[in-house]
Amino acid sequence: MNIYVGNLSFDVSEENLQTAFSAYGQVSSATIVKDKYSGQARGFGFVEMPDSNEARTAIANLNGKELNGRQMNVNEARPRTDRGGSGGRGGGRGGRSNFGGRGRY
Repeated sequence: MNIYVGNLSFDVSEENLQTAFSAYGQVSSATIVKDKYSGQARGFGFVEMPDSNEARTAIANLNGKELNGRQMNVNEARPRTDRGGSGGRGGGRGGRSNFGGRGRY
């Protein structure tokens, strides 16, 4: 089961997450999401636990618990939705004509 862990302190490491969740069962992976440009932690991550019962126990016991000074928000991760598009600014030329943007013909 994939578990979302939010409201993480920026100094929490993947090892910290692994340790916290392994108290409730086997952990396949623990990942902190980081900004792709700065490399700074974004304050949330994901933990993968292969046994659903162990994962639910971890969620029940760790949601609201403190890790490195912040209360974690822990729940089952929702499937990622397709955001669509390429993230561009939309179509057209911003309302301009092909005549230098002055609107003259």
